[in-house]
Amino acid sequence: MAPTLEALRNRVRDLQDQIEIEMARRREALDFRVERGRVQIEADLRARHRAARVRLFVFLAATRPLVVLTAPLIYSLILPFALLDLMVTIYMRICFPVYGITLVRRRDFIAIDRQHLAYLNGLQKLNCMYCGYCNGVASFVREVAGRTEAFWCPIKHARGLREMHERYAGFMDYADEEDFITRWAESREALKSKR
Repeated sequence: MAPTLEALRNRVRDLQDQIEIEMARRREALDFRVERGRVQIEADLRARHRAARVRLFVFLAATRPLVVLTAPLIYSLILPFALLDLMVTIYMRICFPVYGITLVRRRDFIAIDRQHLAYLNGLQKLNCMYCGYCNGVASFVREVAGRTEAFWCPIKHARGLREMHERYAGFMDYADEEDFITRWAESREALKSKR
C-alpha cells in the first residue's frame, strides 16, 4: 500500500481510539458501569430516570398518526433481519474455518441494553431493543461480508464509494496487477489474526 494511504489509515485508527477513550470518559461521568456484561445503574440516577419518563399514553398522544401507521412496516422487517442474521451466522460458521478466517463475534456488534433505562416507557424500550438488534445485525453482516471480500477479492473499485468497511482502504488499487499478485496472500493472512 502507498505510504500516504497507510499513514492516513493509521491516523483514522488513532482518531477512532481517541473517540473510544472519550466515550469511556463520558460513561464514567454518568452514574453507570458495565460489569460482566450487565449494566449497573446507581440508585439516584435510576430515580432521576423514572422521574423523567414520559408515560406511554402521553407519548402516544404526542405521536403523529402517520408515524403510528408506519410502525407495522418497520416492525415487519424483523423477519428478514432475523433470517439474514441466521443465514450469515451459518455461512460464517461453516465457511470461515475452511478459509482460515477468524470468526466474527456477534456480541461485538449486537447490543441490546437500552431497555435498562428507566426514563424510557415500554414502547420506547421495545423500539430501542428492535433498533439495537437490527443495526447490530447490519454491522455484523457488514463485518462478515468485509472479511469475505478481503479474502476473495481485496481490490478497490474503479469509482469511489461513499463508505466502505474498515479493510477496504487496505485493498489493492484497481488495475494494479503487480500489487494484487504480491499482496493477495498477505491480505488473506491478515484475516487469520484480525478480530
